[in-house]
Formats: sequence, C-alpha cells, structure tokens
Amino acid sequence: MPKESGQQVIARNKRARHDYNILDTYEAGIVLHGTEVKSLRAGRASLIDAFGMVEDGEIFLHALHIPEYAQGSWTNHMPRRTRKLLLHAKEIDKIAVKVKDGGVAIVPLELYFKDGRVKVEIALGKGKKEWDKRQDIAKRDADREIRREMGRRIKGM
Repeated sequence: MPKESGQQVIARNKRARHDYNILDTYEAGIVLHGTEVKSLRAGRASLIDAFGMVEDGEIFLHALHIPEYAQGSWTNHMPRRTRKLLLHAKEIDKIAVKVKDGGVAIVPLELYFKDGRVKVEIALGKGKKEWDKRQDIAKRDADREIRREMGRRIKGM
C-alpha cells in the first residue's frame, strides 16, 4: 500500500479568525482512538466550540467534536472527549507562559491529514472587541470595492 503524501483538510474554524487576533500558530499532533481516525477519514469533524488548555505541562483540546463512526461497534469513542495534543516541550513551555500571562487563548484553526497523520493547527489568539470586528468587516468591504473598481478600469468600463 503506498504511503500517503500531501495535506488534506478535514475541518476549518473560520470563526476563530473573526473572533481572535492571531498571534502565533503551531502545528500539533493529536492523540486519537481507532474509530476517531476512521470518522475523520470520512471527513466529519467540527472545531466550532473547541479550545485548548494547559494542564500539568501538557496541552489538551476540549470540545472538539468528532462524531461516532457509523460502522463502529461498542468500541466507538465519545464524540466530545478531551484529546491530548503532541508538541515539543519547549513549544508547550512558550505557550504556557503566554497563556498564564493572561488575555490569550489557545484556539484550533484547522484539522487536517498530513502525510497520513492527523494534525491540528492551533493558534494563540487575543479576543477581539466588537468594534475591532466591525473595523475588519469595513476594511474587507473597502478592499473588495477597490479591487472591483480596478477591474472595471482595466477592462475600460
């Protein structure tokens, strides 16, 4: 059987970039059971409510929803169980210091297969205020209007 290569996205947390200013990103492995991997291969997962916490020098991902595997039996997993993330000790220490200082949350951005293994892209994010979100939306709309107008000028309209 040929070894898998490349990257295949399973789930994205689009809301995270809207709600948080992303400071740093890290790629982490994740500890999973057999039926969880099979469910992920079917492309089913949700990062919407998920968050990370540092506990006893390790990072855990809470509220990540991986639905039960349809063909599973009594060995199926619990859909919202706490899952351990696999990072280097230095990375965990950096993250722990930043989270301990306050105002920073561990937010999962993306869940994907990379060379046959499940990876999670986590980020350190600082929560946005409501006016920050409105500013971002206004800036995005302005940029879209500028691109639209430039396209019209290039086409000679």
